[in-house]
Amino acid sequence: MKIGCSLSEVCPHANSVFGNLDPKKIYGGLFSEDKCWYRCKVLKVISDEKCLVRYVDYGNTEILSRSDIVEIPSDLQFSSVAKKYRLWGLQIPSGQEVTQFDQGRTFLGSLIFEKEIKMRIKATYQDGTVIAQAEYGTVDIGEEVAKKGFAEKCKLTSSTNICEEKKSDPGPLVLRNLKGPIPLWGHRSNQSAFSRPKGRLSGRPTLDLKNENDAGNHVTFPKESLTVGDFNLPSNVSLAKIKQDQKLIEENEKLKTEKEILLESCKALESKVEQTAQELQQEKATTMDLTKHLESTLKTRVGTRMKNLAAKVELLKEIRRVNISIRFGNDLSDAIQVLDEECFTIPASLNELEIIWTEYNMAQEKIKTCQNVNEGNILIAKRNEVQQKLYMAVEVFILEVDELPLNKRLKTLQDLSASLEAVYGQANEGTNSEEILKKFYDWKCDKREEFTSVRSETEVSLQRLMAWFQSTLKAFDLSVEESLTFEDTIGNIDEILEKTESSICKELEISLVEQGDADKEIILNTYSQVLQKIHSEERLIATVQSKYKHSIEFKKQIIECLNNSPNLDHLLSIKKTLKSLKARLRWKLVEKNNLEESDDDHDGSEIEKIKQEITQLRKSVFQEIYREQEEYEKLNSLVQKWFPELPLLHPEIGLLKYMNSGGLLTMSLERDLLDAEPMKELSSKRPLGYSVDVDTEARVIQRAATYHRAWREAKEESGLLPLIFLFLCKSDPMAYLMVPYYPRANLSAVQASMPLTSEEALKVMKGVAQGLHTLHKADIIHGSLHQNNVFALNRERGIIGDFDFTKSVSQRTSVNMMVGDLNLISPELKMGKPASPSSDLYAYGCLLLWLSVQNQEFETNEDGIPKVDQFHLDDNVKSLLCSLICCRSSMTAEQVLNAECFLLPKGKSPPNPEKDTEYTQCKEEEELKMENLDKYKGNTRSGEANFD
Repeated sequence: MKIGCSLSEVCPHANSVFGNLDPKKIYGGLFSEDKCWYRCKVLKVISDEKCLVRYVDYGNTEILSRSDIVEIPSDLQFSSVAKKYRLWGLQIPSGQEVTQFDQGRTFLGSLIFEKEIKMRIKATYQDGTVIAQAEYGTVDIGEEVAKKGFAEKCKLTSSTNICEEKKSDPGPLVLRNLKGPIPLWGHRSNQSAFSRPKGRLSGRPTLDLKNENDAGNHVTFPKESLTVGDFNLPSNVSLAKIKQDQKLIEENEKLKTEKEILLESCKALESKVEQTAQELQQEKATTMDLTKHLESTLKTRVGTRMKNLAAKVELLKEIRRVNISIRFGNDLSDAIQVLDEECFTIPASLNELEIIWTEYNMAQEKIKTCQNVNEGNILIAKRNEVQQKLYMAVEVFILEVDELPLNKRLKTLQDLSASLEAVYGQANEGTNSEEILKKFYDWKCDKREEFTSVRSETEVSLQRLMAWFQSTLKAFDLSVEESLTFEDTIGNIDEILEKTESSICKELEISLVEQGDADKEIILNTYSQVLQKIHSEERLIATVQSKYKHSIEFKKQIIECLNNSPNLDHLLSIKKTLKSLKARLRWKLVEKNNLEESDDDHDGSEIEKIKQEITQLRKSVFQEIYREQEEYEKLNSLVQKWFPELPLLHPEIGLLKYMNSGGLLTMSLERDLLDAEPMKELSSKRPLGYSVDVDTEARVIQRAATYHRAWREAKEESGLLPLIFLFLCKSDPMAYLMVPYYPRANLSAVQASMPLTSEEALKVMKGVAQGLHTLHKADIIHGSLHQNNVFALNRERGIIGDFDFTKSVSQRTSVNMMVGDLNLISPELKMGKPASPSSDLYAYGCLLLWLSVQNQEFETNEDGIPKVDQFHLDDNVKSLLCSLICCRSSMTAEQVLNAECFLLPKGKSPPNPEKDTEYTQCKEEEELKMENLDKYKGNTRSGEANFD
């Protein structure tokens, strides 16, 4: 009861155990049934969170979590109250099943239930286990358990048997054959059946049952009844006699323990002696085998030695037959010789050609920048002279190259390079150095000299061996009558064989052993040097071949140009036709207006006829404008290649303006000739009008041309709205850009009618990122990216449009742009800093956030920047938004294009029946409109256009 009270005060405030647990230490454990604290020891760590414990004061076990095991102070770290008893002379049968074990335990409980048991202590194990004979009256409980087959008797006739029994003691018997958890406390509803016997034991009163329950007592037998008990001792036995007997028992146990230790030592020594005897026997057998082997070897020593020597000689023959040039760099020497003997040099005519070509390019450049016609004529004459010289130089160069075996030499170099790379692999990168080749030749000479010396020594040794065999023949020839003594000659064979074997092994070592690091480095450096020379000559040949190809093309083109000088008649004819058509168109427009404004009643068919004529005239005007653009493009190509003087000599055709606008500007299109009341739903193009003056007109053309060139590099893949025509208004200071018309396709209209899904939004915004990348690569800052100038074509392709070319970057960024509650102006622009690609990407990030979190509330920080972390978004999208809006890392549009959210496939949005119906209807309308647009584009190509 005292222990329980102490634990209930200490354990709730103690620290839970962690790390490695000490099996010898006592902890506090929270019993699962009554949620009271008891002292316990850890028997086994089952997992990182679970441990098997034994409650030391009651003897039962349980699996607890680490959180239910706590440290207890040292004053509670004393020996356990519970003791472990074992029935004397019995043991659990091997192979007993769990079910039979539980039945035996239940039967044992029925024998001792509510009975006073006499315990005769027979022995005590070192671990504290008490071996006792239990009796109830005349009934031997152990005998009853054995009769039922739940245990079997074991022999304990000697101390040795007792010692063996202690070694085989399985520890906690409850755990040995159990695979599942064990009932821990028995039948808790019948505590009294397994608690203390009633009445007095040896003069000690039992605890009140109520006190037992209050103290949380869960043991089967109390400590007092098990250790003291009623053993029916005779009354005349004195306490001194009992103490003396106890002392004798303890001494006997001590002697038994010492005897057991000595027996174990004896067994260990016997085992060691037996092991040593076995090792000696094995060694003896090995020695005998070795002796037999040596005897048999000695009998065949001469034959074996000669056979081994013959095998080495055969191997040496094979090595000598194989080309060992690689080992000594002979292939590299041959490659160097090929490079030196047939080295390709630059043709003399090439240098002259380069000089004249440079002079010709300078003459063309001077003509291009000339502003005066008279001066231009002089420059043209000089250019023509240089052109003639260049033509002659090209002729000479072509003739000289035709006589050179370039292809043959190039094939030789390629084969040489391939063969060396197959042998040596990767080359080192380094500068050309003649020292490398000199070092290689010195190394090669040394190696060759060493190898020659070793090979000569081998041949001399083999010659001596052959001479010995020839002289020895006489000693074994019976037909020789003269008496000869060959003791010295025959006795010298061992020395000859030794010398021959040594020479052959040395040559094999030089031929087969891997080269050292220094040798490898010399060969690799030489190989790298040779490879550099090969590649250098290959590049030179490639340069000459390229010049030769260009020269052939130049010769062909210059002959065509000289024979066919630029002809402007076709362009002038088109312009004349356009002028006539526009005059007729204006007259028809006036005629139509007069009829419509006249008070007289006119037949409607007459007005309709005039309208059809106007439509046909507009088609004809556009046809001629397209033909005019084609002629301009041809002339532009001639100016770039051969005739830069055309804009100077013929300013009336406006070729220079066309070139400066990147092929965008047309002088033949006029606003008043276009349809003022178009069908907006069918219109595929529209003019964007800009108010300009003399100063801003040139800037508009220049900015539009820069934008147009950026679009033209990738066209549909650029992510930009294309520009079709740029034309000026003669009556008003206006500049017009003709662009495609996408009704209800900007993000503002799309999100208002049917918002994009997350998958569609990512597709559209990837296209917008591509548009920003195209602009930034051309050094163009958009400055005013917002939801009204971003178009979602077919809800899957995003492009950037409506670019105001009359405004500078700073003017475009001064407009306060909002999308929902988000301000698209970046923090640095608010502070007055200039626009940059980073500010464009900030606006891009806000648009992406707006599309991703439609109709969601959000917070911003003190700088007005939205807090992205508050939204439930895809991790990849959130990471990109943080980089663009919050962290403001130095991302580029190209990096945005390669973001994970644009690369990984996205799952489809959950189905929405109402939205799907609406989308189907909208898609049908869009498909019908696109069919009409396709028809209308065909009409426009033929010359008709409607504008809003």
